[in-house]
Amino acid sequence: MAVQRISRAFKDISLSFEPHPVTKDLPVLKNEAAIRKSVRNIVETIRGERFFDSLFGSEVRSSLFDFVDLGTATFLESEIATAIQNYEPRISELSVSVEARPDDNAFEVTVNFSVVGQSLPLQEYSFILEAAR
Repeated sequence: MAVQRISRAFKDISLSFEPHPVTKDLPVLKNEAAIRKSVRNIVETIRGERFFDSLFGSEVRSSLFDFVDLGTATFLESEIATAIQNYEPRISELSVSVEARPDDNAFEVTVNFSVVGQSLPLQEYSFILEAAR
């Protein structure tokens, strides 16, 4: 039986590593902002890219060069949901929807989730995936 995590707050270091102009401290992402950044990092990381954890990430990048259609969007929904469920334990009640935008050669991804251990309303995070040129 899985253990339910109960927490009050989450903090992550910003991966920009640009120090604050006044305090010279590294910026800190808190709660929902930390989780949103983590979701984006999981989706955009290619499997095998991280040393010592070759399964971390998703196969999303390789699918961006396929056709922008309903079939690819369905595959991306499944791949993104599986990757987030596997690598982001701070999320519950996850739902992912991917909309194909063939005219823009892109996909619009919307992730809805609840934060474990906090009584916040359902969070929504949207971003665009497109092939790098």
